Amino acid sequence: MSKREHLLKIGVSGIRGVVGGFLTPGLACEFAQAFGTYVEQGRVVLGRDTRSSGEMLENAVTAGLLAAGCEVIQVGVLPTPTIQMYVAAIGAAGGIALTASHNPPEYNALKLFNHAGLFFNHYERAELLDLYHQSDFYQATNEEMRGVQVHADRPMALHLERVLRHVDLDLIRARRFRVALDGVNGAGSRMSVHFLRDVLGCDLHAISVDPTQVFPREAEPRPDTLGDLAALVRREHCDIGFGQDPDGDRLAVCDETGHVIDNDDVLALVSDAALERVEGDVVVNLTTSSVIDAVAARHGRRVFRTPVGEANVVEGMQSVRTAIGGEGSNGGVIFPSVHLCRDSYTGMAFLLNRLASSPGTVSERVAALPSFFRRSGKVAFEHGRLGPLMQSLEAAYPDADTNRSDGLKLTFADGWIHVRASNTEPLLRIAAEATTAARAEQLQSAVERLLRG
Repeated sequence: MSKREHLLKIGVSGIRGVVGGFLTPGLACEFAQAFGTYVEQGRVVLGRDTRSSGEMLENAVTAGLLAAGCEVIQVGVLPTPTIQMYVAAIGAAGGIALTASHNPPEYNALKLFNHAGLFFNHYERAELLDLYHQSDFYQATNEEMRGVQVHADRPMALHLERVLRHVDLDLIRARRFRVALDGVNGAGSRMSVHFLRDVLGCDLHAISVDPTQVFPREAEPRPDTLGDLAALVRREHCDIGFGQDPDGDRLAVCDETGHVIDNDDVLALVSDAALERVEGDVVVNLTTSSVIDAVAARHGRRVFRTPVGEANVVEGMQSVRTAIGGEGSNGGVIFPSVHLCRDSYTGMAFLLNRLASSPGTVSERVAALPSFFRRSGKVAFEHGRLGPLMQSLEAAYPDADTNRSDGLKLTFADGWIHVRASNTEPLLRIAAEATTAARAEQLQSAVERLLRG
């Protein structure tokens, strides 16, 4: 794989790369013009996160859309799920979010949405890429040029109103929870403060909620990156802490002791709350913990699994009657009654509603979940070696049940191991889970040694 392929990639959610020599304004403009051609000169919602390259790319993408004869609805700095909901709500032909989500600040991306505010499916992506590679763009004449509109407050209000339909607002406000927030100075910074403090009535203690500043930590909200949030929870004696990524779709949670809860357990807690209120089954990705199966079984529901990636999970959710879904492996909660997208705001509201409606702390609720032990790792791989690596891994475990829909998942009586190529980086991601810590460690270590050769 070439260095360029490392630093510029077109994947399941759009085009992503390092800004400068790889993701350039010219490339963004051309890709936007291809997108505008694909949506046949319709209205396109355009928003972004807080990366320093965002304004530059916003102008480049706006130019490309206008060149294709589109009307551009600029919504400014907003979380990705808010942008997705607004696309569908106003009947736009499509939408683009300029965000590289959990990737480092030197990256940016064009996340593409169809008229329903959903990531492009396989067929839509293939058609758009054909247009792009053929440079077969619509060239609007002077008379066909349309304008730019700015919609400032309506998208946020729409998003929060949809979330509030599914919780008891008065009950949450009456508890006046002490809540900590780490917004990573991202797209959700101002919206999250407004939601938690002004709407839900929490006693909020927030850090990194200035969208004009750089990311103060690694973008992905993980236990090893949320030390400041954990310290804030302990210092301010908070009931719960929330950590977001730069585009506000992923959610991490601290309990009242400052312990960062495993993302799979976060999804399990939110799912447990949702399944009490909504009929339907659960759809998650292959790497999501088996704890979700135990939670679903309590409610008599089934669990369906898809390849990793929000677009894949959403396609799976559309094929069955789904109450809730998501990707526990990365802190993504998808509640279709709000929208078919990862949404940290739904997760925060459901968890606060559960705390308000029944006694017990966050740590007590986690302790009540079935115990599984999880390990993860990653290994760089060279182009051309992926097939032989997977074959050697499968041959090493001939008695395991196999699933090849996304890399290779091997399932045993006491656990499983999942190895797949990353959607965003030239890495093999390894996830292992077992009923004992020793078995999880043994599975993960053995597979890493095999893959490293």
